[in-house]
Amino acid sequence: MKTFKRLTLSSAVLFFLSWFLLAAGDTCHAQQLDVPYVSTPHSVVEAMLNVARVGPGDYVIDLGSGDGRIVIAAAQRGAFGHGVDLNPERVTEAAQNAVSAGVSERVQFLEGDLFEADISRATVITLYLFQHVNLSLKPTLFEQLKPGTRIVSHDFSMGRWEADEHVREDNRDVYYWIIPADIRGRWEWSVDGENFIMDVQQDFQKISVKLSKGNKKLQVRDPAVAGERVSFLAEDPQDAKRYAFSARADGDSITGIMHITSGRTTRVENWNAKLRIR
Repeated sequence: MKTFKRLTLSSAVLFFLSWFLLAAGDTCHAQQLDVPYVSTPHSVVEAMLNVARVGPGDYVIDLGSGDGRIVIAAAQRGAFGHGVDLNPERVTEAAQNAVSAGVSERVQFLEGDLFEADISRATVITLYLFQHVNLSLKPTLFEQLKPGTRIVSHDFSMGRWEADEHVREDNRDVYYWIIPADIRGRWEWSVDGENFIMDVQQDFQKISVKLSKGNKKLQVRDPAVAGERVSFLAEDPQDAKRYAFSARADGDSITGIMHITSGRTTRVENWNAKLRIR
């Protein structure tokens, strides 16, 4: 059994007064910082960068960058980037660490609120935030980031937005997403005089597709959207023609190729769908 020294009345008063002041200080600091600083283990940093396939040509933005280790590790892989942190001491420390690592020309660290940061240039976003912060940040990610932008989070998910990939490293969770193009709505196009109408419902990266050719409904399989890439298979149950669609979504247009198979013959055609109704 542990034993404790008995406090005198005066020492007890001083103890509890000190504890109260520390707690009050922590509460005040917590009001300023959404997330307390806890560093990500280097093994997890490497796992995050691996799952996001970070390399030359990438621009990595770390929100809540702490001592800068994630952005610095990305720069050592040939990427550029910057970190955002509300704590000026961490910003200074990160800049010094970048100098020590020999990558200061590739990275910078900014003092600021991650909810107000311009993240539109990123090809990769890295996070180690609380769950509720991730959820609050999610609308900003979809508003500012282009389809195809990669997001990787240490320990905390995005709620109903399921991860495209989930790995474990040193008993830690690493979640990975790709910002999907918004392809909701009705799309129309024509190929060889045949008119196609496609209705798409979307829940993040999950889509359902209804496709018709003229007045015939086609059977659709394996619809998928990954970043700006869209693909699905379809078959005409009446004439047994099979279609394989692969394309790139860009705003109100989807442009790509379609393989049309009839019997043993396959031909390739271009297709360019236009959004009619969102």
